Amino acid sequence: MIRPLVTAAALALLGALPATAQSHITVQSTTSTQNSGLYEHLLPIFEEKTGIDVRVVAVGTGQALKNAGNCDGDMLITHARAAEEAFVAEGKGLARHPLMYNDFILVGPAADPASAAGDDILAALSAIAESEVPFASRADDSGTNKAELALWSEAGADPKAASGTWYLETGSGMGATLNLGTAQGAYVLTDRATWDTFANKGDFEILVEGDSKLFNQYGLIVVSPAACPATRIVEAETFAKWLLGPEGQDAIQAFAPNGKQLFFPNAAE
Repeated sequence: MIRPLVTAAALALLGALPATAQSHITVQSTTSTQNSGLYEHLLPIFEEKTGIDVRVVAVGTGQALKNAGNCDGDMLITHARAAEEAFVAEGKGLARHPLMYNDFILVGPAADPASAAGDDILAALSAIAESEVPFASRADDSGTNKAELALWSEAGADPKAASGTWYLETGSGMGATLNLGTAQGAYVLTDRATWDTFANKGDFEILVEGDSKLFNQYGLIVVSPAACPATRIVEAETFAKWLLGPEGQDAIQAFAPNGKQLFFPNAAE
C-alpha cells in the first residue's frame, strides 16, 4: 500500500495551527538552496500561515542524507536522485518527490585556456583533462560533486588521479570552491543559483550551459517515523504539502532576486 504524503492530521494542522504555536521542524538541505536566499523568501510565508518554525541545516547532499539517516532532521531537500532513492529504499524516508529544478554550468576564466566553451559538457571536461589546466572540485560528496564525478566518468576521464596537480579538491562548499577557482584560474562546475548570487566573479564567465546532462533536479523527502521515531511527522508533512502544492510552488516560481528566476517548480511532474 502506498503511504499518502500527508496524513489527515497534517491537513487539519495546516488549517488550524495558530501562529503562536511552538512547533518546529529541522530540514537537512543543500547549500545551494540556502545560499541563494530561497529559504529567506519561502519560510516567512509558510511560518506565518502555520506557526511552524522551520530550521534549515545547510550542508552538501551526502552529509544531509547522512544526518537525516542518523535521525537528525525531519525532512530533506537535496539534489542527487540516486542517493535519494536509495535513502527511501532503505526505509529511512517515506517517498521522494520532485520539487524544483535548475541547471549546472561550467564557469572559468574568460581567456578559456582549455578551449572548453560550448554546449557540450563532456567535450569541455575532456578538453580540460587533456590540457591539464586547473579545475576546482568541491570533493565533498555534495549533489554537485556527485554530478561532477558522474560527468567526468561519462567523459572517460579520471581527474582524481591528478589530485593535487591540476585537479584541485577543496572539500568545501560551493562558495569556497568558486573563490578558489577564481583565485587560481580554475574551471568550476557549479549550480546556476549559486553562481548568479556569487559576488567574486572576477573575469570568470559561464563557458558551458544548456547541455541536457546539466539538468539539476531537487527532491523532497520526509524522514520516516518508523526509522526515526522522533520525527515531527505532522509538521514535516504539513511543510511538504505546502511546498508541493500550489502555494509553495508559486512561491518558488516567484523567487527572482534581481529579476532573475533561480529555481523552477515541477512538483506536478
